Amino acid sequence: MKIRDSRRRATFRLGSALAVLAVSVGVAATPSFAVPPSTPPTTTPFTTPNTDSCPQKTRPPAPIDESEVPAPGQPTPSALPIPTPAIGGARLAECGVVLPKGAPPVPQDISATAWQVSDLDSGEVLAAKDPHGRYRPASTIKVLLATIALRTLDLNKVIVGTEDDANADGTRVGIGPGGHYSNRQLMQALIMASGNDAAHAIASQLGGETATVAKMNELAKSLRALDTRTATPSGLDGPGMSTSAYDLSVLFREAMTIPLFAELIHTEQVDFPGFPANPTIPGDKDRPGFPIGNDNHLLYDYEGALGGKTGYTDDARQTFVAAAQRNGRRLVVTLLQADVRPLRPSDQAARLLDYGFALPKGSAIGTLPTADSKDAKTGATLASPPPKGVDQAMDPMTTTDHSNSRTVWIIGGTILVLALLLGARRISRRR
Repeated sequence: MKIRDSRRRATFRLGSALAVLAVSVGVAATPSFAVPPSTPPTTTPFTTPNTDSCPQKTRPPAPIDESEVPAPGQPTPSALPIPTPAIGGARLAECGVVLPKGAPPVPQDISATAWQVSDLDSGEVLAAKDPHGRYRPASTIKVLLATIALRTLDLNKVIVGTEDDANADGTRVGIGPGGHYSNRQLMQALIMASGNDAAHAIASQLGGETATVAKMNELAKSLRALDTRTATPSGLDGPGMSTSAYDLSVLFREAMTIPLFAELIHTEQVDFPGFPANPTIPGDKDRPGFPIGNDNHLLYDYEGALGGKTGYTDDARQTFVAAAQRNGRRLVVTLLQADVRPLRPSDQAARLLDYGFALPKGSAIGTLPTADSKDAKTGATLASPPPKGVDQAMDPMTTTDHSNSRTVWIIGGTILVLALLLGARRISRRR
């Protein structure tokens, strides 16, 4: 793994320090620079979790808190169906480490329970561990929210921050009541700093949390990310929440077709607006604007990094998705239920990317869904073409055109036959 110019990391750290200073003088919400809490020191030897027996084939691991308890009167979501055959190819139904024939062993010190390395352009899956095992996505699910928002919202529209935005649970970028924010700035806060307050402000414009979750699930389904079910727009754990290393690769690949998404995940630092004093609080003062930095360490440390998205909750643990480019080849890596030991997730991702780039082109254990058409209802790229051997005339995406053509020929032919018969009858009468 090559190290980028140290000045870029210094810039990031300076931005972090300025943001912390802004907080100390009165910003209500903490800008999102902090890496999630690390695991306390332990003498227990590290071992990579074994998934050979498919422990997460149907559901994520049991939660450690009550975040997934349904609201009163709401049922507990049932497990998502398991597609048969496995999406992406037969080998992706395996649950342990899955490698191309003759490939070298995977890097050591990877604590992620599930991971996958794929080619962002060809869609080839190069290597994986428990690719369809179901885990919690945490904030990596914001990739799905961003895809919908970037295709739906007017990025120049300015909204006014609310108390509900400012009080969003979890990591916040620092939206304040009465502050003015363009949707572009909200997208920066969502993608770069993983702001749950930004997610709340965006979801409010998409019809509210329930409507937004429904749209996210609809898009995931249309992309054939069938291990994925969203319960919250921000990625906070909720009833039935799940994704897989395979699905997260699919969702990120779709988002990367949007130029502004690719730009924002590659942006290191931007200025974010402050907000006015609260008139109901005596002596309250205006909050100045402050810089926000990208919380993806891989962006600063890995040569060719394109950007990515981090995530963390107590139940999901460390989650991560990122992409990098080398010699004209773009790879995406996903990590689920990782830990910060023995390496932090960005370093684990770097090792897996190095491994993927070292594999010869054409090495594959499966494929991501092929994107070759658009869903008229969602605007999403459809994930897979009709199965091989199926008559295209019977494909529901093309049936309408063929049916119209057949109808025109039938009606035209009928009119011609009737005209000939009528003409013949008139001639017979004249005779």
